[in-house]
Amino acid sequence: HFAPTEEAANNLMMENYSSEKIYVTGNTVIDALIHVVDDNYLFEDSLLDSLDYNNKKIILLTAHRRENIGEPMVNIFKAIKRVIEENEDVEVLYPIHLNPKVREIAKKTFGTIGRIHIIEPLDYLSFANLINKSHLVVTDSGGIQEEAPTLGKPVLVVRKETERPEGIAAGTAKLAGIIEDDIYRMISELINDSNKYDEMANAVNPYGDGRASERIRDILINDHINNNSF
Repeated sequence: HFAPTEEAANNLMMENYSSEKIYVTGNTVIDALIHVVDDNYLFEDSLLDSLDYNNKKIILLTAHRRENIGEPMVNIFKAIKRVIEENEDVEVLYPIHLNPKVREIAKKTFGTIGRIHIIEPLDYLSFANLINKSHLVVTDSGGIQEEAPTLGKPVLVVRKETERPEGIAAGTAKLAGIIEDDIYRMISELINDSNKYDEMANAVNPYGDGRASERIRDILINDHINNNSF
């Protein structure tokens, strides 16, 4: 059992799996991310290539979770809209989900604000490199809570809970909830307080260092040598 974190390993032991068969390796998703991210990456989308990532604070937004559809999502979007209206150096990139309800809420709440860019969903390669170029991430998604910290990007989770508590404990992510004022305050804080931003950006990612695949390979080879198995 190749557990991505110590907490995951503890969960396995609580389910009576033998500790001798559990190895904490980190998550292979971090290996994949590091493999594809390129500081000189050029997007095929002209909008993404035209943005000033060096002088603008780009917020990468992902929001699609079913329990957020309705008032919670309206609150999320309203909070972001307030941040944009008050900070001229901030822009938002939102690869929007295909769900028509999500698109309807986004269109109604955001309107035609020039610095909020709603784009179609991206493939993995483009999305991974967009994380790398962004300033911070606001999300109700899962995997991005593991990926963004690897690239030094603070994550605000717009939910009331997360299945990835390790990120919260490590300080790479924070639960922002689904209340408009709370979300607005937490985004504004990271936009305007460099100390708060650096504290999250420099926190150690608990999900791995990009060497999980190596560790898994070595464990399997050693197991084969020791037991003449498989």
